[in-house]
Amino acid sequence: MSIQENLELGAFAREDKADITKDMDRVYELFPVLGERRHQSAGVLSGGEQQMLAIGRAMMSRPKLLMLDEPSMGLSPIMMQRIFTVIGELKEQGTTILLVEQNAQAALSLADHGYVIETGRIAFDGPGKDLLHDERVRKAYLGED
Repeated sequence: MSIQENLELGAFAREDKADITKDMDRVYELFPVLGERRHQSAGVLSGGEQQMLAIGRAMMSRPKLLMLDEPSMGLSPIMMQRIFTVIGELKEQGTTILLVEQNAQAALSLADHGYVIETGRIAFDGPGKDLLHDERVRKAYLGED
């Protein structure tokens, strides 16, 4: 399937054609590379571009809750930054985000509330900003002394 067909698939349950077009334009605005290559097969995309497409496809359904599992895995630092910028924008627009992420710094910077899990148990929880500045979390998970 092409990039555009993938995005259309994300909106399959919707019937509001004009708003679907607006939402697709928004995805292309957030991820210009997808717009430039909209007629290409999604199978030729890099890992970061595939993440963009997956997030864009999910956005097309106008979800109230977006669950993301390790969206930064295997991405270059630049691509990771772009993904987290978009996640932050979605959060600011009112989409609830459930994010599972090993990059504690990036995740806690965005989180309203965070849970730090250690060997399957919650080791710490609280507001993301508090956890980001918690000395125990900084030492154990952010590699700081």
